[in-house]
Amino acid sequence: MTLWYIFFTAVVVGLSGAMMPGPLLTVTITETARRGFIAGPLLILGHAILEGALLIALGLGLGSFLTEPTVSISIAMIGGLFLAWMGFQMAKDSYRERVKLKDFEDIEPISQSNSMHPILAGILVSLSNPYWTLWWATIGLGYITMSLKYGLAGIISFFTGHILADLGWYSLVSAGVVSGKRFLSQSVYRIIIIICGVFLLFLGVSFIYYGLTSTLSVNH
Repeated sequence: MTLWYIFFTAVVVGLSGAMMPGPLLTVTITETARRGFIAGPLLILGHAILEGALLIALGLGLGSFLTEPTVSISIAMIGGLFLAWMGFQMAKDSYRERVKLKDFEDIEPISQSNSMHPILAGILVSLSNPYWTLWWATIGLGYITMSLKYGLAGIISFFTGHILADLGWYSLVSAGVVSGKRFLSQSVYRIIIIICGVFLLFLGVSFIYYGLTSTLSVNH
C-alpha cells in the first residue's frame, strides 16, 4: 500500500458515499437554486470542516465512543428532529410562495425565515445524519488506521482524496442545477423545493424511528 493507493481509494470510496441520495445532496440542490453555483463548494467547505475535526477526534480514540448505542441513538434522534424541521420549513415556505427563483446575479437567500449560511448548513446537515457518523466510526476509522502507517502524510493523503471526491461530485451537482435553472419556471421550482423538503422530512422521521427502535432494543 502506497500513499497514492490511499489517495485514489479514498476518492473512490468518497464518491460512492457522496453519490448516494441523502440530506446533503438535497440541501445542495435547493441552496444552489437559491444562491448559485457557489452554494455547492460552500456546503462542502462546512462538511470538510466538520470531517476534519472528526478525523482528529477519531485519531485521538473517539471511535469506540461514537459506536456506543446511547451515542448513536442520541445522534439519530437529534439529527432526525433537525432534518424534519428543515424539511418542514422548506416545504411550508415553498407552498406559501415565500421562495422564488432568483436571477443568477442575485445570490441572496430567498426565504428569510429559513436562511442559513451554506457553510453552517454543511456542518449541521452532515452532523444530523447518524449514518455519516457511523461511516466515520467504522470505514473512516479503518482508513485512518491504515493511513497512520505513513504518519501525517498518510492522513493527509486519505483526507485530501476523500474531500476532493465530495467537492468534485457536489460541484458537478451545483453546475447541473445552475444549467437547468434556465429552464425552470417559478411553479416548477417551488414544486422541486416542496419535494426536497418532503424528502428531508421523511429522512428526519426515519432517523427518529431508527433512534426509537434502537432504544427499545437496548432496553430489552
